Amino acid sequence: MRAKFKKWQIVTAAVNAAAIVGALVLTAVGASAAKSQSYNNAADRWRNGTKGEYTQISCFFSNDAGFDINSMNNLRGKLLNKLSEASVTAEPGRTLVPDGYSLRAGTAQVTCDVTGRSEAEITAVGGNFFLFRDFRLASGAFFSDRDLMQDGAVIDKRLAWSLYGSENIVGKNIYINNVQLFVSGVIETPSTEAEERCAGDVPKAYISYYAAGRIFGSELTSGRDMGMEGEQSAEVTKITCYECVVPDPVENFAYNCIKENVEETNKGKVSIVNNTERFRPKKYRKPLEKLDGYAVQKDGISYPFWENASRMVEVRLSFIYGARKLLLIIPLLTLICLVITAFRLYQRKKQDLKKAVVSFVSAKWRALRNRKENEAVKAKEKETEALAEADKRKLKIKKI
Repeated sequence: MRAKFKKWQIVTAAVNAAAIVGALVLTAVGASAAKSQSYNNAADRWRNGTKGEYTQISCFFSNDAGFDINSMNNLRGKLLNKLSEASVTAEPGRTLVPDGYSLRAGTAQVTCDVTGRSEAEITAVGGNFFLFRDFRLASGAFFSDRDLMQDGAVIDKRLAWSLYGSENIVGKNIYINNVQLFVSGVIETPSTEAEERCAGDVPKAYISYYAAGRIFGSELTSGRDMGMEGEQSAEVTKITCYECVVPDPVENFAYNCIKENVEETNKGKVSIVNNTERFRPKKYRKPLEKLDGYAVQKDGISYPFWENASRMVEVRLSFIYGARKLLLIIPLLTLICLVITAFRLYQRKKQDLKKAVVSFVSAKWRALRNRKENEAVKAKEKETEALAEADKRKLKIKKI
């Protein structure tokens, strides 16, 4: 016979199925949103299949924090000492703590050898800065501190097209505030919605700290000297964004080391982010707890667009995982109701169940006892037959 379901049972099953499907969809959406912020995956790119755990940490400083290249070198030394104490050493041919740093220099007029010109947002970068950005190259290559010439610039496609009407302009000259540089590489413009919104429409250019000193001079430092051909030249040392990938022999080792050595001396002027952990679902057990801090800027820190994009995604994930939690409450409540109903049914039927169990055991015991008795009777009968047969044989022998 086909089972008949009541209407409320069908509705309950449908609601629970919809809630579970919705939770799975939100999980997939959240995972996709987190994956799109590839800037937070520098630790995975650096590990590249090697053994060991690594954590990416970012530190964002206010303009008046006073964190500079000397501070960074001191911090790196302390990190290396801590790792040495924990018996963590570098693999052959690999840096133990790769790091990068940057400073937003401001906007400047960029021209070229033809008629193109454009305003651009200039960022001075150093160390392994491009390891952390995961920019996609359209042409050319990134520059590094190891290059003999520090006059290279990485610009985005928007600026390349404004200047030369093409993205294939590697090696061509550009002029930032009339200081000559050459194009080392051209990168794609941001592709995700969050990055597009945070980056804005102003083209971007990334230059070395050496070039920043030539271009901006005393605007970024307190000193000023005259360089070649009358250019203002000064050493730029200030850092507003420092990032590193640190081995993590135990959980939170890297984060705690950075926090211990940076937060105390820059209290109220630094924001420290554990990029590797920030998008993991367990961080959203209290999904809306950080929204007030993101909505109101309290620390005077001007975050770069890639960090603002990740913070925007964090806000979205707060709502996504919050909605997922609400959906999962439905099957959880249903399960609790089923358990309570089953318990109550058991309580009502407990006596009947006991009787049924006793009857079942008694029946089994009787069956076992009867079987034993039958076996004993059969054994007695066989013994009697054997004795009778023996008596017959004796009589035959006597007659003979």
